[in-house]
Amino acid sequence: MADTPAPWQATVLSLFPEMFPGPLGHSIAEKARQSGLWSLKTLDIRDFASDKHRSVDDTPFGGGSGMVMRPDVVDAALASVEDVPGRRIYLSPRGVRFDQAMARELADGPGVVLLCGRYEGLDQRVIDARGLEEVSLGDFVLSGGEIPALALLDACIRLLPGVLGTAATLDEESFEEGLLEYPLFTQPREWNGMSVPEVLLSGHHAKIAEWRREQAEEITRERRPDLWERYRGSKE
Repeated sequence: MADTPAPWQATVLSLFPEMFPGPLGHSIAEKARQSGLWSLKTLDIRDFASDKHRSVDDTPFGGGSGMVMRPDVVDAALASVEDVPGRRIYLSPRGVRFDQAMARELADGPGVVLLCGRYEGLDQRVIDARGLEEVSLGDFVLSGGEIPALALLDACIRLLPGVLGTAATLDEESFEEGLLEYPLFTQPREWNGMSVPEVLLSGHHAKIAEWRREQAEEITRERRPDLWERYRGSKE
């Protein structure tokens, strides 16, 4: 009998571990977790503080507003998961942009260890010492790394084998081919004076595929010129 593959392992280090699994504790992600397709472990960074006040932050050298997460405390937390498989990612607004390609890379691996920052950020020395990858959801700032961590995990979990239906479902989604997704329609055929495009009712699969491709290209060109230029470059 073949060995059962190990579940994809998500490990989250946070000052607010109670925020997990959050939305991942519902719907498809939770069913997949109960089925053993992925697992979740959370650690409270405060548990690794060495003083009675469980201090995890201090004022920045050189002055400035806010507080900075201490390297000794965070390093101790990371040391406790040294044997856990997966890339080490620090959620940070200055990180590289998270995208569908990265989600697929992470989903293809054994799992991921996510460090959720708070306050003004994390002491650079522990980032360097641990070789943390800094990853950002986009060009905006949130109060901490927990929401980005949830988003990253959701994007990865749905790509795991067996979580969703067929592979074709994933192949047709936004970003999979460098384009945004085409418009979708369902019953009723007439609604509020608007009809479903005739081509989708034709049963002509080649024409439907062509229409969907044209729509995806037009939407991408109008809404995401950065993606459109990248897509054009890949075709050329």
